[in-house]
Amino acid sequence: MAADNIVEIEDLHFAYNEHEIFKGLSLKIPRGKVVAILGASGCGKTTLLKLIGGQLRPSRGRITVDGKVVHELGTDALYALRREMGMMFQTSGLFSDLSVYENIAFPIREHHALPEELIRKLVLMKLQAVGLRGAQGLMPADLSGGMARRIALARAIAADPMLTMYDEPFAGLDPITLNVIAELVRKLNDAIGTTSIVVTYDVSESLKVVDYLYVISEGVVVGEGTPEAVASSEDPYLKQFMNALPDGPVRFHFPAKPIDEELRIA
Repeated sequence: MAADNIVEIEDLHFAYNEHEIFKGLSLKIPRGKVVAILGASGCGKTTLLKLIGGQLRPSRGRITVDGKVVHELGTDALYALRREMGMMFQTSGLFSDLSVYENIAFPIREHHALPEELIRKLVLMKLQAVGLRGAQGLMPADLSGGMARRIALARAIAADPMLTMYDEPFAGLDPITLNVIAELVRKLNDAIGTTSIVVTYDVSESLKVVDYLYVISEGVVVGEGTPEAVASSEDPYLKQFMNALPDGPVRFHFPAKPIDEELRIA
């Protein structure tokens, strides 16, 4: 029987050289849910996805995906685990020399030995799900930013992964496309039975579609709970972050001498 949590992270420590990113972070991702990981730019959200996918190794701690300790897996076992993961990259990451159709077909061909006619049906179904079946013959350069993001989403779920990760899926989108992408994440998660991790700094869209969320800062989890619970928290950091307030624990000004001292004429 599958464990209730598809991802478990315990006491995670990681640094780029001397720059510490995580300082004992722990969290759990329940199977079948949409979970957001929120935090300010530069707090390590994308790095966390790389650690879950095995691109990076923690200096201390433990990352388990579907019961397997990721950083202890050999090359073949890690590849097999990655075949069960889908990834929507922050910049879409479409293959520029492949058509929309071929971009979606790529992960299906890579992971499954299927006849081309069946692959064609699967590709068309995924494109239909994101409303872009008519764009199958276009090249990535022909797509608008919103279209490219929807194609990237379709590719992420092309092989019906058990875990789908979204790296800043809402960044840079107009309000209409942003809402469409958010709704697609929710609907596709439930339709194909995957588990979704959405890393983002977009609070308002996350609150609409996720089941649970974590807020990270200074290398640790500083808040977690249902969208309603976190949004109504009186914790100073959470209140400032969730409501985009200028005043609070997160300072706007980088530490410096008092301005009058700097301007004083000797």
